[in-house]
Amino acid sequence: MEAIQKANALKGGEFIIKDSTPDMIFTPEDYTEEQVMVRQMASDFVEKEVMPEWKRIEKQEPGLTELLMGKAGELGLLGTAVPAQYGGMEQDVITGCIIAEEVGRTGSFATSVVAHIGIGTLPILYFGSEEQKQKYLPKLCSGEWQASYCLTEPGAGSDALGAKTTAVLSEDGKSWILNGQKMWITNAGFADVFTVFAKIDGKEFTAFIVEAGTPGLTLGAEEEKMGIKGSSTRQVFFENCKIPLENMLGARGKGHLIAFNILNIGRYKLGATALGGARETFNSAVKYANERYQFGVPIASFGAIQHKIAEMAIRLFVLEVATYRCAEDIENHENKLKNDGKDFAESLLGAAEEYAIECSIIKVFGSEVLDYVVDENVQIHGGMGFSEETGAPRAYRDSRIARIYEGTNEINRLLSIDMLLKRAMSGKVDLMTPGMAIQKELMSVPDFSGDDEGQFAAEEKALKNAKKAFLLVTGGAVQKMMAKLKNEQEIIMNAADMLIDVYNMESVLLRVKKIFEKGIKNDDVYIDVLKVFFNDAMNRINVAGKDALQSYAEGDELRIMLMGLKRFTKYEPVNVKTARRNIAAKVLAAGRYNL
Repeated sequence: MEAIQKANALKGGEFIIKDSTPDMIFTPEDYTEEQVMVRQMASDFVEKEVMPEWKRIEKQEPGLTELLMGKAGELGLLGTAVPAQYGGMEQDVITGCIIAEEVGRTGSFATSVVAHIGIGTLPILYFGSEEQKQKYLPKLCSGEWQASYCLTEPGAGSDALGAKTTAVLSEDGKSWILNGQKMWITNAGFADVFTVFAKIDGKEFTAFIVEAGTPGLTLGAEEEKMGIKGSSTRQVFFENCKIPLENMLGARGKGHLIAFNILNIGRYKLGATALGGARETFNSAVKYANERYQFGVPIASFGAIQHKIAEMAIRLFVLEVATYRCAEDIENHENKLKNDGKDFAESLLGAAEEYAIECSIIKVFGSEVLDYVVDENVQIHGGMGFSEETGAPRAYRDSRIARIYEGTNEINRLLSIDMLLKRAMSGKVDLMTPGMAIQKELMSVPDFSGDDEGQFAAEEKALKNAKKAFLLVTGGAVQKMMAKLKNEQEIIMNAADMLIDVYNMESVLLRVKKIFEKGIKNDDVYIDVLKVFFNDAMNRINVAGKDALQSYAEGDELRIMLMGLKRFTKYEPVNVKTARRNIAAKVLAAGRYNL
């Protein structure tokens, strides 16, 4: 019953108006013994089988990726989300994230694996008929077959429903005939199964299963990409490509349900993958900083380098808890839906949809943490950062695609606010009541009572005020512009940045509180992490809020709202230099990420 109670505690998006407690979220300190064992197994596979081959993978040595994916399949790493009856392990959402995190350390190979187990396999798992599941899933779980996902077209990227690929019934009514072109298709060069989106008679957006070798299916040359060079990326062409009638996937005209629901799942998984890549790169940066001597001392002794190391560690710490918090929310809601009588597919898809806002937050934050870490890694390596031998250039190139995958970060920022406002309009999230309270508070004398009660009182107050800052800015924009707000993307992006920081602030506060309340780790470095992140997040919220307010308000209204924003973004002074040095000292002494 615990899972159901937790699932009912906060709905998707409610974090912005309601408080959570440490026991309501999952943190990396909460891994079960089985999850620790799965992590070790995945880590061993990465260390022994994949990492030694990265140069060969980068050159796309024929058959190598397929061979490695087969080995991953033998270990059960490709079928964690799939029920045993179809050859999978049916592990929980958190375990799936753990595997994604470990695989995320491998760059190009991670792209191939995650595409296979995510967008390649899940459409069949969640929307396939029983016959389709029995036919394809066992081979996909074992790694005998590889999967690909054909959605993007030259004229349809973020606008997926603008696809031009068509499907028509054959004259005898026994087949579908596909015509069209797809691009940027991961795993296309070696895939055995393609999930293809097309419009029936040019109108009804629908998904189909197409097997490799089907007459009329041809591939373009391998794309010459900026990064993820070791992954196969090709165009896929369909010219009078005839497939069996039973190869339609899901309901006719409902392809958008497959495309968008699978993206929700892919977004939080991408956060986990980015976490793994960032952790691997961070460890490389720490190792080099400890070993590289200048002026007779290791560069790790320099304050400028310690600042970089500490900031990377802080962001990793926050991304860890935010990702696994989101994963457990999905897990708990999935369990609740199963208990309510929903089937396997409906439960996970419904849970991912419930927390679609959080999934977008994780996708954006995770990809941008990864980008920050790989960039600073090059900088710490200096001239050696341009040497392929260090792996720094590869990590730098590979990271860039993460801000484009699963919907660009711009699209996800816009979606997070759009979804929140839609939930408010439908009554699922009550933004009106706290919004009205803030309007009254702006006209009142600030109440500073109780500011110094408890170890985390300053952070608890700051978090409450950060939520008020978001509601002040976003609520004002909605009242001012109403339906026109959708055309003011700059303001929406400001609001999204505030929303992301609020979610992360709450996540890191709850993690640190849990660490101290349960006596998991007795180390003040976690207080340093908390305070530096809160200090910087409140500053970012202030800037984003000002940019938004100054974009739609003016005169006395603007002056009052700016005063309110200033009040809501105050935080106690923090010696960030000393705090960052303490954080850097801990990880540099360990020689790796150890928070």
